Amino acid sequence: MDTNENESIKKIILPVSGLSCASCAISVESILKAQEGVKDVNVNFADKSTLIRYNPDKITIAQMQKAVDSIGYKLIDDTKKDKHEGMKNDMQGMNGMDHSQHMMMTDEAVLKRKVIVAIIFSLPLVVIAMFIHHMHNANYIMFALSLPVIFYSGIEFYITAFKQLRHLSSNMDTLVSLGTGAAFILSVINTFFPSYLLESGLEATVYYEAAAVVITLVLLGRYFEAKATGKTSDALKKLINLQPKIATVIRLGQEQQIPVSDIVVGYIILIKPGESIPVDGIISEGYSVIDESAVTGEPLPVEKKTGDTVISGTINKSGSFKMKARKVGSETMLAKIIELVREAQVSKAPIQKIADKISGIFVPVVLVIAVITFIVWMIAGPLPPFAYAFVTSVTVLVIACPCALGLATPTAIMVGIGKAANHGILFKDAASLEKFRTANCILMDKTGTITEGKPQVENVEWFVPFDDVNKYSQILLSIESLSEHPLAKSISDYFKNLKIEKISLEKFDNIPGSGIIAVSNNVKYYVGSKQFVVKNENWVPDENKIKDAITGSVVYFASDNELLARVFISDKVKDTSKLAISTLQSEGLEVFMATGDNRITAEKVAGEVGINPQHVYAGVTPDKKNEIVKELQSKGKKVIMVGDGINDSPALAQADIGVAVGSGTDIAIESASVVLMKNDLLNLVYALKISNQTVKTIKENLFWAFIYNVIGIPIAAGVLYPINGYLLNPMLAGAAMAFSSLSVVLNSLRLKAKK
Repeated sequence: MDTNENESIKKIILPVSGLSCASCAISVESILKAQEGVKDVNVNFADKSTLIRYNPDKITIAQMQKAVDSIGYKLIDDTKKDKHEGMKNDMQGMNGMDHSQHMMMTDEAVLKRKVIVAIIFSLPLVVIAMFIHHMHNANYIMFALSLPVIFYSGIEFYITAFKQLRHLSSNMDTLVSLGTGAAFILSVINTFFPSYLLESGLEATVYYEAAAVVITLVLLGRYFEAKATGKTSDALKKLINLQPKIATVIRLGQEQQIPVSDIVVGYIILIKPGESIPVDGIISEGYSVIDESAVTGEPLPVEKKTGDTVISGTINKSGSFKMKARKVGSETMLAKIIELVREAQVSKAPIQKIADKISGIFVPVVLVIAVITFIVWMIAGPLPPFAYAFVTSVTVLVIACPCALGLATPTAIMVGIGKAANHGILFKDAASLEKFRTANCILMDKTGTITEGKPQVENVEWFVPFDDVNKYSQILLSIESLSEHPLAKSISDYFKNLKIEKISLEKFDNIPGSGIIAVSNNVKYYVGSKQFVVKNENWVPDENKIKDAITGSVVYFASDNELLARVFISDKVKDTSKLAISTLQSEGLEVFMATGDNRITAEKVAGEVGINPQHVYAGVTPDKKNEIVKELQSKGKKVIMVGDGINDSPALAQADIGVAVGSGTDIAIESASVVLMKNDLLNLVYALKISNQTVKTIKENLFWAFIYNVIGIPIAAGVLYPINGYLLNPMLAGAAMAFSSLSVVLNSLRLKAKK
């Protein structure tokens, strides 16, 4: 692939209608991958959608739709939108749902009708076949009762199987249609032309009830499966429904309600108590407390004031305020989170490749087994051999189920990724979720990851009489309030909290990289580093007063003839960092720390949180963190790199798993495999536990799916008959097949309840 072609690759998620089993999904993948211009395809059987990467210069969506339609499925194009509907379609779709969810609900409603019709006609059919089959014209009545089941409820089985046959392919519908179709056709022959078999010495038996009941049970299983599978994407639906449909904007001084899709950047929006915030923006007037739990996982409401940013989908708990729209439509953080979760749920975990390979050859293998079963019973079976051969081969076709294999991984992935999203943990893809648990080493950036990343004043050491402290505090606050230096804000916040008031200055001169010179009441003052203050003084400093702190930073405050104060500033360790790190260590992970600070400061922080001093990298520049990751990897370690997602981007990309903490920025999402929306290392622990729980569930699902077929198919073929005379009824086989898929989905849903 050349560079120009790579730049033109587009990514899109589209719903697929008609998927009934894992081999269906593989068929759609295969036909799309065979099209020129399609680079990669992932079809998620669980939520009936596909992630396609393609070159729009070489193939259109319409051409892809035609290819998918040729094998019996429909690719739904839900991308058509005008410029005013972009946000509505991105975020709300069909009354708060995307097109895929709407399609699934429509398919579910149709499936429900077909199940009801099938049950209504199958029940009397079973009664006649089991209890009064000797009644006059019983075969003709059963024929009439089976018609609605075969040609209305079950017609899709035969249509899809025929389209698959045209491409020399097969799927689950092939098995069902062959089994039930053979039973129905033989029954019709024996009903209207019984002499053919009777003259051959064979019994003219009918199997209408078997064909009808198998179709009914398979449809019933798919209906319950659809209901249960829909719950695996509850987290995504919850995210989609966070955004309101209507917002109140201020135009020409008047309040006016408009659709959220009509909001553009720059609009002033009024947010009242209890309302959801429609787009990303900044508070222009007012104060409130915002519940951000649904987006960031932060359980406690956050105070917001003028100048603070607010996120779409969060809820205003108290107080009205005005905000200015800064990001709308697909550019909002909520929209990006939804897209990230959708892509992650559609993506495939490495462990799924095993199931896909088996599902791809499953149906042909079952067809071969059914043929062998028929031949063996015809040769070695009891009289009448045809009846036994027919029933056992049909039972093999009916009981075989690749659906459970196909659902084993994606349903667990959807629940796991959705559960993580509800905690403010965004896995970029299924592979990251699976790989997370395999890591044995974590490298953490210090500032903003282990620590708050916000310098705070620890102490102010005054060298002036107590009565003069308030006067000089006012001067220092007034100076630092005008400075843009990061440490200046921590100092001004400190004095504001002490209720110190500002005064006017006669002169303010900011010297970048050095400090500040200001004048108040004709007195010159200096604020900055030790070197800056000493350089500008006319007195000999006391060495004890200008000795730097062992850790942290020191800001000096002096007049033109004396040192007035020293301000000690440090970056506070987060309250949960120690607990998170000790928990990770107890899980068997080695924890390393990298920082640009000096070794004394670095080891002090490491000591506070329980990191081995030998695992500390101090004086590290951002571009060198990447080399540390490589060094750890060269020792055979699988590295999780945790950073802020901006200056740590190269290291995040190099690590086996990159985790961006407390950002959710574009850079973090691009460079990291995982984004923690809440600035809390405990979410690393949650991510690890969710990864472990999800992979455990996948393995359980795969085990039961394999065991079901390993045990079920031989029993259906009649291996128990020589031992105890038992033959599995095709109707029981249909029930077992339906239950196998449902059990896998229900096991995946257990993930939701796990803490």
